[in-house]
Amino acid sequence: MTILDDATLARLHDTYLQAFADLPGPLFSRRRFQWLFTHGESGQRQEVRVVEEGGEPVAGYRLRFPEHDNTHIAWLDPLFVRPDRRERGIGARLLEEAAGRARANGRSLLFAETPTDGPGAHFALAQGFTVSVAEARRTLDLRTADWAGFRRMWPPAEGYAVELWTGPTAPERLADLGAVMGGMNDAPADAGMEHSRFDVERVRAREEQMVPGGVDCYTAMARRVDDGTPAGFTRIFLDAGRQDGWAFQADTAVLRPHRGHRLGLLLKLANLLRLREHEPQVERVITWNAKVNAHMLAINEAMGFTLLDEWNTWRLAI
Repeated sequence: MTILDDATLARLHDTYLQAFADLPGPLFSRRRFQWLFTHGESGQRQEVRVVEEGGEPVAGYRLRFPEHDNTHIAWLDPLFVRPDRRERGIGARLLEEAAGRARANGRSLLFAETPTDGPGAHFALAQGFTVSVAEARRTLDLRTADWAGFRRMWPPAEGYAVELWTGPTAPERLADLGAVMGGMNDAPADAGMEHSRFDVERVRAREEQMVPGGVDCYTAMARRVDDGTPAGFTRIFLDAGRQDGWAFQADTAVLRPHRGHRLGLLLKLANLLRLREHEPQVERVITWNAKVNAHMLAINEAMGFTLLDEWNTWRLAI
């Protein structure tokens, strides 16, 4: 793994910003980028590669290896080349190297994400990737959102209560959060993906990375009132610096025995209204969904999310 000092990381972040300057939507802040390229994410190992010319970074990648589940896969997240250094074979050489490193770590599938059109998609097709999951990004402009309409949309969801909290999850809630996170295994995914498990220690490790990793989080979790059973959850993440006006609508899931009560809509509305109350400077929320996830797309569109762009998750057998 390449060891990067702070000065190199700062220059590499500048290269990353140049490489993705044409994309709409938010990019990683310097703090978040530096954390990801030096510490990675809980439950995964990673390798980082940087290409320099004249002492300046011009390309790089981060290669992630899940350690608990799906130990047969690797994620190229991301691979990027500075625009003025493209069409010189740098990306192809980096991909060949990354695939070799993935094979050396016992991986047989390599995944990456790009918009459906543009340099990344053209590169993926040329290198033999195929589409795994077709996705779309949607955004909600909080400056023009129908806040009164949100309250009118509020579903009764009788028999359920919503708990709200900010930041890392308290120890007494870790097991319940892990239980509802398991609902994400029902989301559309590649046929080669295994289900993920979320025991207390794995959830704790994820939560402990939140503050040092430069992110904050708003969480809503539903419980059945009569027995306290956790039923579903949703989360919104923010860059700790709060500088770009963006928030990230992340996972939303309702466990099978509790579906049919419109808990997904209830959770997202409750969390969004609380975000608005505590973070009035946030201007836009962005979310990802598989294009075949009709139920979640219907909720997002009812709330006023509009299409930003379309992406592919790509797979390459290695």
